[in-house]
Amino acid sequence: MRARYGLPLKITAGVAATAAAGLVYAAGIEPRSFRLRRITVPVLPPGMADLRVLQVSDIHMVCGQDKKRAWLQKLAGLRPDFVVNTGDNLSDTEAVPELLDALGPLMEFPGVYVFGSNDYYGPRLRNPALYLLEKAQGRHGLNGNKPVVGAVHNPWEGIKDAFDAAGWVDLTNTRGGLKLPQGDLAFTGLDDPHIKRDRYERVAGGPDASADFSLGIVHAPYLRALDAFTADGYELVLAGHTHGGQLCIPFYGALVTNCDLDTDRVKGLSTHTAGGHTSYLHVSAGCGANRFTPVRFACPPEATLLTLTARA
Repeated sequence: MRARYGLPLKITAGVAATAAAGLVYAAGIEPRSFRLRRITVPVLPPGMADLRVLQVSDIHMVCGQDKKRAWLQKLAGLRPDFVVNTGDNLSDTEAVPELLDALGPLMEFPGVYVFGSNDYYGPRLRNPALYLLEKAQGRHGLNGNKPVVGAVHNPWEGIKDAFDAAGWVDLTNTRGGLKLPQGDLAFTGLDDPHIKRDRYERVAGGPDASADFSLGIVHAPYLRALDAFTADGYELVLAGHTHGGQLCIPFYGALVTNCDLDTDRVKGLSTHTAGGHTSYLHVSAGCGANRFTPVRFACPPEATLLTLTARA
């Protein structure tokens, strides 16, 4: 009996130990392994000086996340030309002071922002398997799903007031601009498509002809938003929301994007084509997670420093 069942028991114990180690890593190590990714994007008009853009996204701040707060503060040492915050700053209704403390040094630089669903509403516990089901059925957020009942409302107004007071430009279904030494920048932003708050018809018409360069900004990279920006002629669109898949399979990648974007473009730099035009798309994997699923695997938390250079 011992010879017959000894090997299966050892295998079972080994699998259990591996699974336990993976869980410890995904919950206790990788979510705190913050990274800075650097990429170069050749999108500026010929002769325009380089721009260094810091994108932060999906912070999902929870009270007591001191390591995340310190890491975000240190990003100011990069001295970016401007900051883009692509939303989902909160995962705790009490965490606004800690969020603003974390972003305080970055608010010394010019910046723009849009909000995501988790800025407006508190997170809720849900079965992670639902993301796979929704992917199969083409349903995400309020796009094909029933409205959420009893949602917790986050104190997003305090975040907006602080961002506005720092001079960051609110791009909620509107246009805005920054005047920098390198030139005049124009931005077109959308509210979060994940909860169907995007209103592209209010900002349609393409890049600002009076600006030196124009960007599109949105929290969730839904195809309807990307199609609209690209068909209108924007050279670059920045987004977040996907968490890079959050739980990825090594050597395979993400299983879901939590929107209708394909998993091949779940994070990083790619391109998008619509209406006879092609744009660069950068999707940040973000530096946080929903407080009820504070895990990451093969997808470490990040911010991105994008260096925009002139087209050849």
